[in-house]
Amino acid sequence: MQTTNGGFLITKIKQIQGRVFEKLLCEYGINEFNGAQGRILFVLWEKDDIPIRELSEKTGLAKTTLTSMLDRLEKSGHITRESDRSDRRTVRIRLTAGARSLKKEYDEVSAKMNEIFYRGFSEDEILALESALGKILENLLEKENENGRKN
Repeated sequence: MQTTNGGFLITKIKQIQGRVFEKLLCEYGINEFNGAQGRILFVLWEKDDIPIRELSEKTGLAKTTLTSMLDRLEKSGHITRESDRSDRRTVRIRLTAGARSLKKEYDEVSAKMNEIFYRGFSEDEILALESALGKILENLLEKENENGRKN
């Protein structure tokens, strides 16, 4: 088998993508949150009022990392934390009205990122790439779970 660089390329893409995304947020006048916090808000825009455990799974962030990010989002007025009525040990995360109002602008930035990501790709190439990345993600999740490590 020839030498492959998939892991290196994915890491490099993630780093550069983060910088480009932060720049786009600034260009669109979004300074209420950073790109990493945007990932949390994105998940909540898709499904609001969820337990921290579910938010951790959907964002891929460890609970310890997520907790400190939620502290900042709560302090800036973007989310609230409330105990679950049926299980007081479970904390649910909810968007504030202010955070909900930022979705349209964030969607514009996300659409621009998609344009940048897939410039020069055919529809079939996009589907093939996303399928391959999905397989890599499944492989990594399987290995992580095999070792008994969960977020």
